[in-house]
Amino acid sequence: QVQLVESGGGLVQAGGSLRLSCAASGLTFSAYAMGWFRQAPGKEREWVSGINTGAASTYYADSVKGRFTISRDNAKNTVYLQMNSLKPEDTAVYYCAARLSAVSARPHTYDYWGQGTQVTVSS
Repeated sequence: QVQLVESGGGLVQAGGSLRLSCAASGLTFSAYAMGWFRQAPGKEREWVSGINTGAASTYYADSVKGRFTISRDNAKNTVYLQMNSLKPEDTAVYYCAARLSAVSARPHTYDYWGQGTQVTVSS
């Protein structure tokens, strides 16, 4: 049974930082590209960042470029999202997702999803 479990969300003031983690089990983690998505109330799920299987390539939405950093540790079956200089508009539930192929910004192309972790940025 595949499980993706996010952690690290919380309440932070604008300008602060958080580090999200997503621990995977039940799959060959190193074979999957990983993505981070977010969804704010009343909005569609939005792609945030992605990393390919070998971590050689990383990708970011323009809204987070220069502030967020994605990384992965295949030995620990974990992907991370370091979020710096947080803004109130970053407030959302953040999800990690696994895709048995290259990174994609299209949520429906991902094979597995975590349950999400809430990130709230106060002004």
